[in-house]
Amino acid sequence: MERTDGREGRGHLSTPRLRHGTPQRAGLDAGELRHLVGAVRARTEGERPWAAGAVVVAGRGPVIAVKEAAGWAVRYASYDGRTDAPVELPPGDRVPMTVHTPFDLASLTKLFTSVAAVQQIERGTLGIDARVGAYLPDFTGAARHGVTVRQLLTHTSGLRPELPLYDCADGAERLALLRAETPVGVPGTYCYSDLNMLLLQHVLERLTRRTLDTLVRDGITRPLGMSATAFGPCPSAAATEDQRRPWAKADRGMVRGEVHDENAWALGGVAGHAGLFSTGRDLAVFCRTLLAGGSYGPARILGPGFVDLLLTPPGLGFALDQPWFMGELSGRGAAGHTGFTGTSLVLDRATDTYVILLANTVHPRRPSTPDSRPRAEAATRVARAVRGM
Repeated sequence: MERTDGREGRGHLSTPRLRHGTPQRAGLDAGELRHLVGAVRARTEGERPWAAGAVVVAGRGPVIAVKEAAGWAVRYASYDGRTDAPVELPPGDRVPMTVHTPFDLASLTKLFTSVAAVQQIERGTLGIDARVGAYLPDFTGAARHGVTVRQLLTHTSGLRPELPLYDCADGAERLALLRAETPVGVPGTYCYSDLNMLLLQHVLERLTRRTLDTLVRDGITRPLGMSATAFGPCPSAAATEDQRRPWAKADRGMVRGEVHDENAWALGGVAGHAGLFSTGRDLAVFCRTLLAGGSYGPARILGPGFVDLLLTPPGLGFALDQPWFMGELSGRGAAGHTGFTGTSLVLDRATDTYVILLANTVHPRRPSTPDSRPRAEAATRVARAVRGM
């Protein structure tokens, strides 16, 4: 029987590791990829750029064809609410963006929580259609309404998008809110909710008697060699927001190296919906692993059938075929996610490609209207690079 704990099992063949190569070696059009890099650079320039800085990584098969950084990991000292303008750091105090800069992944964390859950489903310790109450009988709100594990993974539980856990006095009050929370929507109807992944975290931790950060490290990042991926703190990360009311939900000042999401911060930095930090290279390994059916090098974190379970409609944790951030890669089963801080990844099994765009779009303040066009444009360039060959 093949192992599913990241170690090589009997009969398991090693899959090629990522390597850097030319667009031609990857089977991609060089001109389209030049346009991709140029567009990302342009989005980090000017007085009010889309993002202070960004990293873009794209490839096909085992070849990384694009790995570029632009702009600044730290550009601003603060945000002046009176003048509605960012306060620039002196040039000598800014921190340049590099391809090795870690980012607060925000909701990309949900993908790792989902993989950790499917690992337990593969092992037979977690039932995908089991009721949450079977594992968490003390979570009476979900238990009484028959919320299932599948509904958590597909955002069809009916739970509201979030709770103000950041306003609670202590951990006991936060836990009491989660335990009592009942669905407000119709079960089976899609409603994106951070609470789904928070409840899933509690299911996994109760089931395995291990914390989520340990499950992610031992089951995903360590076997895959993703040494730059972990829950915070991460002092070298790109800065996010000068987090203050009224535009934010907490008063923390300029956030760098600690999770941006207020609820994840209130929960100590480890949460099912947010809290991971990572780099473009590490996320390329994650994408390549899923494109290769769950294996990378000698490690296997999921069997191919369970990768199918993750990435086929309606998707477990992963969004599928969403043109608003996947551009022209969407349409044939592309999968991925976005993060509030400006992060995104898209992988497309139909073309064996992926594109990762990490940007600190909330530095120094979250935009009033988020703009995902640069994400869609990046994915479209990769799609056209495939068609151009």
